[in-house]
Amino acid sequence: MRFHVLTLFPEHIDEGLNSSIIKRARENGLIDLNLVNIRDFSKNKHKTVDDYPYGGGAGMVMQAGPIIDAYAQVKKEYPNVKRVIYLSPQGQTLNQEKVLELAQEDELLFICGHYEGIDERVIESIVTEELSIGDYVLTGGEMAAMVVIDAVSRHVEGVLSNSVSADVESFDNGLLEYPQYTRPADYEGQTVPDVLLSGNHQKIEQFRHEQSLIRTAKKRPDLLRYAVLSQEDKIFLKKTCHIDTNML
Repeated sequence: MRFHVLTLFPEHIDEGLNSSIIKRARENGLIDLNLVNIRDFSKNKHKTVDDYPYGGGAGMVMQAGPIIDAYAQVKKEYPNVKRVIYLSPQGQTLNQEKVLELAQEDELLFICGHYEGIDERVIESIVTEELSIGDYVLTGGEMAAMVVIDAVSRHVEGVLSNSVSADVESFDNGLLEYPQYTRPADYEGQTVPDVLLSGNHQKIEQFRHEQSLIRTAKKRPDLLRYAVLSQEDKIFLKKTCHIDTNML
């Protein structure tokens, strides 16, 4: 999968996505990062890419010209790019459903804003969607782009060494993931639940599913409204977590 990123700080993204799983995916050719420096498309001798906003106000706004020219260069080299995502707190909030949708694409292009944002004419002319990673403001879109790229990359075939990993994590089935343990079985008096040491895989799966239900009810009860729950799940939630299952 190829990610194109229009940014003022390509080195930031390159360094941030150059370790662990994503680094191996890049080295193995599973993930390709095309980092485009917007400043290279400035026609100003000082390579400035921002200016004061019309109408007044604090801060600076990134100009339309350099961004659109950078996009045009990418489209010239990679004509199959269709989805152009502007990282913005005004966009749709990223969730696992959106991650899985984006993972179906072969190429994605991200625009990273800075200062007070980008000229609205960029959004009107080339942006296909705006995406947010949460209801807060960052100094730039680079960190948000890295979050999206990391989340999407996990669902690219071959990126995770264990093909099951991406299918049993939090949110994929509408529930939070069950608690995990590793050696030693007894750490300063804190012991691993006996069922996980039993070797009975059916009971282990049941235990883990029940723990996912409990965790979700405790930490993110809002997710239960959208999770696919069996009648047994609802009975368990009502009995164990005192959840009013009539609301689900």
